[in-house]
Amino acid sequence: MRKMIFFLIAIAFLFFTEVYAAECEIVMDADSGRVLYGQNIEKRRLIASTTKIMTAFVTLNNVDLKEEVIVGDEVLEAYGSAIYIKPQEKLTVEDLLYGLMLRSGNDAALVLAKYVAGSQDAFASLMNETARAIGMNDTEFFNPHGLDEKTQNKSTVYDMALLMREAMKNENFRTITSAQKYSLKTNFNTYEWYNKNRLLTDYKYATGGKIGYTTAAKHTFVSSATKDGKNLIVATFVDSDRFVTHANLYEKYFDDYKKYEIIDKDNLNINYKSGYRVFTLESFSMLLKDSEKDKIVKEVTLYDDVKIGSSASIVGSVAITMDGKTYKKMKIFAERLPVEKRSWFDRLRGIFKW
Repeated sequence: MRKMIFFLIAIAFLFFTEVYAAECEIVMDADSGRVLYGQNIEKRRLIASTTKIMTAFVTLNNVDLKEEVIVGDEVLEAYGSAIYIKPQEKLTVEDLLYGLMLRSGNDAALVLAKYVAGSQDAFASLMNETARAIGMNDTEFFNPHGLDEKTQNKSTVYDMALLMREAMKNENFRTITSAQKYSLKTNFNTYEWYNKNRLLTDYKYATGGKIGYTTAAKHTFVSSATKDGKNLIVATFVDSDRFVTHANLYEKYFDDYKKYEIIDKDNLNINYKSGYRVFTLESFSMLLKDSEKDKIVKEVTLYDDVKIGSSASIVGSVAITMDGKTYKKMKIFAERLPVEKRSWFDRLRGIFKW
């Protein structure tokens, strides 16, 4: 009898306990870049088609969406997932980006790489330069598509979350990655593409992402979601149940954390000389548990003897830290407040105290 009871308790425990099966996974606060949860976040693995987040980001940073591209013979090298475009077909950069992100078109990746940089190798160099600038220190790209039979792109879930965080700051990227459907007509064909990222339909708070799979990499996935003003990014490697995993992680960490505005760019509450307005160029928020909000430290540094002319000048900096880690550092600006113009009658009243 006792064995039976133990068996039933064990089954109930497995049934009601959240189990995340990914080999590597991370939950990141998109506003602050803070890691809220992670497992093997610095383990380098093959990333498959999540590569295309970087391909799209580099493309958006280097060419205009409306530029027309004539497909070349490079497309004949494509295999695996494709949008099935042909040499001499005419598409815009925007069309190719939708094909890249919604249908994971390896052919679109090759065409974009050639158009933007002249060759795959040159484009991979741009990808790696961008990765270094973002802080993706454990990432290396060799191709724009993520296929790994000949060349291999490797990264960590931490680095891929950093990439998704940066890419989501781009309005065009947000529009493309969140689209569930895209239609177009070229000089050769008419297309209607549906997004392979099923999380967009399965989870109402999802705002974008990119899935990937190769035999060597297994299932990879990087996504984003927003709920009640809170913005999260989840990345997982080696997880066949990736859509369920991402939805579960989002719900857990949306519930566990609240959003706090740490810096209001127009209301810094910093003592400065009278007659001046002090401000930062952006506000800053963080997701925190109730028990953490008192741990936030604002380290303000004001420079001595800054001469402020007719335009705003940098007069200091403010750093936001918690438990010894800096999450944001911003410049503080100051500008003269306009002098109130007084009529001659008001000036007389002031002199004689009428």
